[in-house]
Amino acid sequence: VCPSPIGKKQIKPILQNCIDVHGITYTIDILDNIKALGFKYSTLSGISIAISDVVIPDKKWEMVNKAENVVATINKKYRHGLMTDEERHKETIDTWTHTINEITEQLAPSMGEDNEIFYMIDSGARGSKDQLKQLAAMRGLMASPSGEIIELPIKSCLAEGLDVQEYFISAHGTRKGLTDTALRTADSGYLTRRLVDVSQNMIVREEDCCADGREVKGIWVEAYKGYEISQEGDQTKKVETIIEPLEERVRGRWSILDVKDPMTGEVIVPADTMITPEQARKIEKAGITRVYIRTVLTCQSRSGVCAKCYGSDMSNGNPVRVGEAVGIIAAQSIGEPGTQLTMRTFHAGGIANAADITQGLPRVQELFEARKPKGLAVMAEFGGVVEDNTNRKKREITIINQDSTKTKTYSIPFGATVCVQDGETIEAGDPLTEGSMDLQELLRLKGLIAVQDYLIAQVQRVYRSQGVDINDKHVEIIVHQMLRRVRVDDNGDTDMLPGSLVDYLEFEDKNKKAEEAGLRPAQGNRILLGITKSSLATDSFLSAASFQETTRVLTDAAIKGKVDPLEGLKENVIIGKLIPAGTGMPQYQRTQYKLYGDPVDTGDDLLQEDASLNTEDEPAEETVDDDLSSQLDHMVSGKESADNTTK
Repeated sequence: VCPSPIGKKQIKPILQNCIDVHGITYTIDILDNIKALGFKYSTLSGISIAISDVVIPDKKWEMVNKAENVVATINKKYRHGLMTDEERHKETIDTWTHTINEITEQLAPSMGEDNEIFYMIDSGARGSKDQLKQLAAMRGLMASPSGEIIELPIKSCLAEGLDVQEYFISAHGTRKGLTDTALRTADSGYLTRRLVDVSQNMIVREEDCCADGREVKGIWVEAYKGYEISQEGDQTKKVETIIEPLEERVRGRWSILDVKDPMTGEVIVPADTMITPEQARKIEKAGITRVYIRTVLTCQSRSGVCAKCYGSDMSNGNPVRVGEAVGIIAAQSIGEPGTQLTMRTFHAGGIANAADITQGLPRVQELFEARKPKGLAVMAEFGGVVEDNTNRKKREITIINQDSTKTKTYSIPFGATVCVQDGETIEAGDPLTEGSMDLQELLRLKGLIAVQDYLIAQVQRVYRSQGVDINDKHVEIIVHQMLRRVRVDDNGDTDMLPGSLVDYLEFEDKNKKAEEAGLRPAQGNRILLGITKSSLATDSFLSAASFQETTRVLTDAAIKGKVDPLEGLKENVIIGKLIPAGTGMPQYQRTQYKLYGDPVDTGDDLLQEDASLNTEDEPAEETVDDDLSSQLDHMVSGKESADNTTK
């Protein structure tokens, strides 16, 4: 018996469990029956809504009047010169935001759970809490065409009707919403095109990049945390929230070390094993905070990626097959939900307020193009102890490094929120104010791992705030491509040219050969390129020429006498060859198949066919009743027989 109604959110884990235990074929039948059940009872219920279903909270106008008094006090303080215009604007917006939230909280009790509008929203079938707020509470704050929030809120809700002034103000926001939708489609499509171009040569080329005895590299992963600003009376508090739990980050990844329960010492996941959804849940339950896993970011495949560093295939949960075009999958997984992201960049006043930081699609583009962000955070050049020198005339923070006796004073821009305290010890690259970090500076001050981590966390934050779940590995593929180049500073005794951009694995190989020969290795630094520049810096001139700046790319290739290795998808499509993915890969081309069980002499020089190609789904032993309830019973009892079921 289900303790609560099963809506859109609750049904996802149930279906995932069904796929894990019974396989896809069985789950399709379940889904068909759920659909039939839903249609049947939607028809019988005959849900419809009338204006009488929109119940306005009794205390609404009492709360609005209270907020008007607070705003009048704020304006009085401003007229007496006790606060600046910017502070007055910010406090007014905060007061109305707090009031709107309070009124919205009163909606559920006043409407009741048997209200038909509430049914629709609560089940996830149609509508959202925000739309209900506009229907029954108040339309709230609107943005002007410039993106600045208009101080005067629309106090009426749609059920009460708007007066002329309120209608005029709301027309701004409505028109902006429509133009945003039209622009967003084009912007999202262009982002997808750039992502496809940068990642199209990322194909699973081998089973294990470290099969030849090389040291396996990985990263420590933890849950991604963020914070929300909550209002308690007059106090503003930071509340820590989890953007992405550890369970989701480790599911379907290969472990490098044993993962042990900290209390019992029991090994939950042995080393060199793919973490199953069940094991990921155990890791979360055991209170483990970080796990060492293989990742695309540290994959040592010379071109593309290896199956173990990528992990499970997102479509079926099994280890990914050699030949999978994971780069294209990553680009489409990130680009496709782009149209759902908000384009709006509201400004609540001030220079670098945490709430003003660009969000939505513009923020994703800003990150992937490695641009200098708006609302830049001030970063510490070196580690040390913080000394806050703020006085009436200016706001300053000094960092004192006691080891090297270095000191540096930073002027804090007006309106920025300081996020360090007097006497706090910080490291190089730590932010002193709230805001977005400059990725190039972060790479210089904190290094490679910090930039990788920050990029993935920030992209996840944008998507998850809009309710879009994207797996880390898709973002990792794009970040890997952005960071794969090294700028040669000193070529030593190698044949690389100073100032040239070289693939980091090629750079390491040439240095290793130089050291073995007793020669001087080259010196260089990893650099961060935006996705557009990274696409143009590829080894394939055909791929780069078909993307952008065709004339420049082709003349440059002709002058340098470049040779295209034809490793990616685009360059092979251009010259009319089979793409090197799926069955177009060389090892599959050389495979001979067994027909109708007849043995085929493959010879020593041919690779044997993958055993998994020959395995066919065996029918389940039990025959399953068409009735949904009996199928659900079967799911529960089926857990015991899961080991005997062929997935």
